[in-house]
Amino acid sequence: MNRRRLLPFVPMATLVLMLGPVLAGLWGTILPAFGQLSAAGLHGPSLDPFRMVFATPGIWQSIRLSVTTGLLSALLSLGIVILIFAGWSGTRSFRLLERLLSPFLAVPHAAAAFGLAFLIAPSGWIARLLSPWATGWGRPPDWLIVQDPWGLCMVAGLTLKEMPFLLLMTLAAVGQTDAIRSMAVAQALGYGRVSGWIKTVLPRVYPQIRLPVYVVLAYAMSVVDVAIILGPSTPAPLSVLIVRWMGDPDLALRLRAAAGALVQFGLVVMALGLWRMGEAAVGYFGSMWLYHGKRGRYDLVGRSFGLVLGGISALAILGGLVVLAVWSFAGFWGFPDLLPAELTLTNWTRHSAGIAQALTETALIASAATIISLVLALGCLEAEYRHGLRIGSRGLWLLYLPLVIPQTAFLPGLQTLMLGFGVTSGQGAVILAHVVFVLPYVFLSLGDPFRAWDAKMGVIAAALGAGPDRVLWAVRLPMLLRPVLTAVAVGIAVSVGQYLPTLLIGGGRVATLTTEAVALASGGDRRAIAVYGLMQTGAALIPFALALLVPALVWRNRRGLRHG
Repeated sequence: MNRRRLLPFVPMATLVLMLGPVLAGLWGTILPAFGQLSAAGLHGPSLDPFRMVFATPGIWQSIRLSVTTGLLSALLSLGIVILIFAGWSGTRSFRLLERLLSPFLAVPHAAAAFGLAFLIAPSGWIARLLSPWATGWGRPPDWLIVQDPWGLCMVAGLTLKEMPFLLLMTLAAVGQTDAIRSMAVAQALGYGRVSGWIKTVLPRVYPQIRLPVYVVLAYAMSVVDVAIILGPSTPAPLSVLIVRWMGDPDLALRLRAAAGALVQFGLVVMALGLWRMGEAAVGYFGSMWLYHGKRGRYDLVGRSFGLVLGGISALAILGGLVVLAVWSFAGFWGFPDLLPAELTLTNWTRHSAGIAQALTETALIASAATIISLVLALGCLEAEYRHGLRIGSRGLWLLYLPLVIPQTAFLPGLQTLMLGFGVTSGQGAVILAHVVFVLPYVFLSLGDPFRAWDAKMGVIAAALGAGPDRVLWAVRLPMLLRPVLTAVAVGIAVSVGQYLPTLLIGGGRVATLTTEAVALASGGDRRAIAVYGLMQTGAALIPFALALLVPALVWRNRRGLRHG
């Protein structure tokens, strides 16, 4: 069968590869959650696993932490992004914030969390900057800032990381609305920038970013690596408890882990339902506010909050990366000294062997997962183009489904199924697990530029005798070099940051930069953490730099052929 006949089947094969592991994992979670685990000689149905979950000391605090941290971080991220757009879109300040925040999308969650912890801890850089001249501290205060029992530090870390994602999603959505004309009309009627944007542009933008907001909420409620680094440990958030139970050598505890995973899934569904009701309530009261006709008395306050919070977010991530770099070269560094007494390469040489091994593993997995995802995404988009297909709202839901369903809900079940069928954990299984999460981001990054390509170029090439395959490889993809490389960079960044799929599906045998960095969190060796955190960040950021540099070099004499 030739390639042209295979092309229409690529979207279906892609859905199977992307959703198959999710559905299989959910099934593998449901069975042991109700007492069925043949590998341990346990047979259901039984509700005992759920009884064990709710009998766990501190479980209700863990559940409360999962719900509150998820809802708060999603609400704060969305609120700050709305204030930034409403108060500053189209201005120099907005462009500066966009340039500052956008690159931080590639920074892995674990690296950003470590940077924030090193920045705001009682012995962190902020305390050192203010001591002793402003605080009088000669030693770090006994304050519980990182891993506080309310999860506020975790909320701050998640907010810092999710803001750039929502910022870029909103930027793409605003481009599809007539925002400039709407704002001109609103301001001509006497509305301020903030109230005018919220009343005229936001109602058209929010439906387009609803799914990304749901992804942020689901991720924040079930995240593991950030919860280990910034979240409380006694009790820990529910997602961390699930991973602990999964790692216990007692197979019977897998029943408790599976039941906990279903509880986590139920919590996310309930939170999404609560958020949806909140949307309806905001829409109802927003309509009343709209008809009331108030012009926005507090616009200056809203604009100031948006700019200040956006600036603080950018500076916090940047400052965290800088302090990671300093710690990675630090010798003796006593408190309250602002800088180490000496800088040394000892930290890097001491961990060079482990870094090289983890970097190689990370690069192989990220490259393979991204290449598979890119091929499938291009196949789906080319099938769209050649056969007149178009992804609808249901297709978008299917695309976002692996991102909305908590990883803790199906990855433990997928691992249990693999054990039951005798499938060996290792690099190949981890790559396929990463594809589930990388593919949606690659498709979303590449979709709009691919569809926006001028089809007249293809018509001209066909008139010159080129077939559909040659049009794709010789005309379309070279012109889309920058978007393709950007999609590759996004895919690599997503893969580099994957913690739970690597840990569970790899069976603890696959050591990447992320798993090694998070494992070091419990040890407290700041220098080792800084080295691995910087390497993790570099592995995610370098592909973005290449995505900008390579097209500029390739098309330096053919600027008219650049697209996107």
